[in-house]
Amino acid sequence: MSFVILKDIWKKFGQVIAVREFNLEIKEGEFIVLVGPSGCGKTTTLRMVAGLEDITQGEIYIGNRLVNDLAPKDRDIAMVFQNYALYPHMNVYDNMAFGLKMKKVPKEEIKKRVEEAAKFLGIEHLLARKPKELSGGQRQRVALGRAIVREPKVFLMDEPLSNLDAKLRVQMRSELIKLQQKLGVTTLYVTHDQVEAMTMGHRIVVMKDGIIQQIDTPLGLYERPANLFVASFIGSPPMNFLNVSFEKEGGELKVKGRGFTFTLPQEIGERVETERKEAILGLRPEDITIDAKLIQSHPEWVYKIRAEVVEPLGGEGLVYFTFSDRQMVAKLSGSHLPKAGEDIALVFNLKRAYLFDKESEKAILKPQRKDRNGN
Repeated sequence: MSFVILKDIWKKFGQVIAVREFNLEIKEGEFIVLVGPSGCGKTTTLRMVAGLEDITQGEIYIGNRLVNDLAPKDRDIAMVFQNYALYPHMNVYDNMAFGLKMKKVPKEEIKKRVEEAAKFLGIEHLLARKPKELSGGQRQRVALGRAIVREPKVFLMDEPLSNLDAKLRVQMRSELIKLQQKLGVTTLYVTHDQVEAMTMGHRIVVMKDGIIQQIDTPLGLYERPANLFVASFIGSPPMNFLNVSFEKEGGELKVKGRGFTFTLPQEIGERVETERKEAILGLRPEDITIDAKLIQSHPEWVYKIRAEVVEPLGGEGLVYFTFSDRQMVAKLSGSHLPKAGEDIALVFNLKRAYLFDKESEKAILKPQRKDRNGN
């Protein structure tokens, strides 16, 4: 059963269309992440759900109730902002209790809720402090506590971790996941960080220019991107792309580009519309390897490259190189990294190849998930 419904939502600022034809159904207890580059409309969408921004067209339902004309305070939602939005003159207790006081909740009930939320978040010893006496992570917990005590139907979070340092962001990301799992509150979360989106969301909504590009699970987005934008946005480092043309030779489908020719595996070639003349071939960095078994079975996929930049990352590393006049990157085992300037033979695993239409940029070939297991 859908708990939050956004039906054909449009938002215009004068002649500028910020969000168009936005349709999304969120199940009760689901954690949904809106992700995309700056200006894609994700925060505007969140603000429309919150009632902080009027919608130009469409309908928003929360708990089967049309909320288009309801004030934010009547929508039974709680927001967590990027800047925490704490009152500097109030201590932690009063910041967390403020919304309940405005709703005329009895003092004993307020005390109970605040103390329970503070204990849950591990900030019970900070209740007497002012925001200026807190670290960034502690302020974020206070902002979360203020949302929790309201016991809302929906959490709306607008890049709540973006002001934290890298280590604390990872820690708070984990705590947010545990928090949402324990409370079971339907959550709509906005971020520009695709790593955050991949690790936190039950489903992810990828946006560009105010339009939904794809809605899927994290693995679904990674394995089966609907178009070139999703393929380039989801994944770190991003997917490598090469311009190719098709050619059928003796029952085999070959893809050709500047300085290379790849013969696609038969089972993949059969799934490609051969009347297409040009396309864009995509390969994830982890699918350009030095795998000895693959090199032996498919020597025609092996090319010698020069490692231009090498980034050791511990258990793995990144190797940047130029291929067909394109800057590309391979992700290799940390124990098999070449040195910068060294020549190395890499095998392009075409069992994991993606193909995108050059004009529409839609996917015309997506690898089957079983291929990643070596079959």
